[in-house]
Amino acid sequence: MTSTAAPLISTPVTASLLRGALEVEHTEDGVLPHRLPAWARAQCTDGQLLMAESQPSGVRLVLRSRTRTVELDARPTKRVYPGLAHRPEDGIYELFIDGAPYAQGTVTGGNTLTIDMAASTAELQPGPAGTLRFAELPDGDKDIEIWLPHTETTELMALRTDAPVEPAPYSGRRVWLHHGSSISHGSNATTPSTIWPALAASLAGVELVNLGLGGSALLDPFTARALRDTPAELISVKIGINLVNTDLMRLRAFTPAVHGFLDTVREGHPTTPLLVVSPILCPMHEDTPGPTAMDVNSLAADQVRFQAMGDPAEVAGGKLTLHVIRDELARIVAQRSADDPHLHYLDGRELYGEKDAEELPLPDALHPDGPTHRLIAERFTELAFAPDGPFRDRA
Repeated sequence: MTSTAAPLISTPVTASLLRGALEVEHTEDGVLPHRLPAWARAQCTDGQLLMAESQPSGVRLVLRSRTRTVELDARPTKRVYPGLAHRPEDGIYELFIDGAPYAQGTVTGGNTLTIDMAASTAELQPGPAGTLRFAELPDGDKDIEIWLPHTETTELMALRTDAPVEPAPYSGRRVWLHHGSSISHGSNATTPSTIWPALAASLAGVELVNLGLGGSALLDPFTARALRDTPAELISVKIGINLVNTDLMRLRAFTPAVHGFLDTVREGHPTTPLLVVSPILCPMHEDTPGPTAMDVNSLAADQVRFQAMGDPAEVAGGKLTLHVIRDELARIVAQRSADDPHLHYLDGRELYGEKDAEELPLPDALHPDGPTHRLIAERFTELAFAPDGPFRDRA
């Protein structure tokens, strides 16, 4: 007698099954997690921001079930860069069971976004959905987490299991809300759970909401309002590198923009520990302003590297460098903390500095690799979550 497996149960993917997203958009075929709400997205038409916020860095599907099989239909958006011989690898989905890593998988197919960095153009080609499958999971009730790829926009279309599922109960851990650049987003990290904010959250035992937005940590008022409106027990904002990359503003505009950003966050979190983090070391921009551009010569070696295009002499006229930004952020925090004892400052070079750059140079001259993400996470945890640190447990 042949036995047949029981048919899988289909469960709608809803916001209650997702963590780390600020909003879930309902599409024709499923749902799309967003890390900025619709009202914020409507205030900026920049393609880089809209791509970054739709990439689910730190977003995970979290459920509790006895199931031994999980299938997830998803439509990723994969990026292709003309001029590079190699195609970026498929984004990784990571499965955790009861908090421990268990398996990894990928989804084939999906949309293709062709980004010509030299011409600053992007073209989207629609594609089919694919299926992620994890089988032979341990018996019994368990908490299941699936971390979504941190650099692939991911539309979730169907969830199937062989036993009923329900949202996993909240752990009671403190929520850490973090905002930063592509480094916080996870550029050059290999998996979604090994970007530095995710590693730091795991080491510190807190719940991460990651608003690291590649190329888009630009002191935008709508981002400050999103931080203001998001519940959290701990908040950090990492400011600087994207303002140099884009050559967006001068020192005259930078100072009031930082004050305004912090003022807005404080409207919703008047006494929450708030940590301002300046940029990690980036040798090409320490004393040379932006903009930052791709080094087209690196394409010949099938690489992407970046270079600083500004003139150090322009700093006297107000152009921003990382040294200028660190000095001004330290001054601003010192000024404000006289009336705000819960505001703190961390020099990013304590996370990655000159000695680290000698041992672990930035592969593309801008972003850390996997081992450096881990180093930054360990340093951040040691400093921010220390018994006398700004994020110490006051319970």
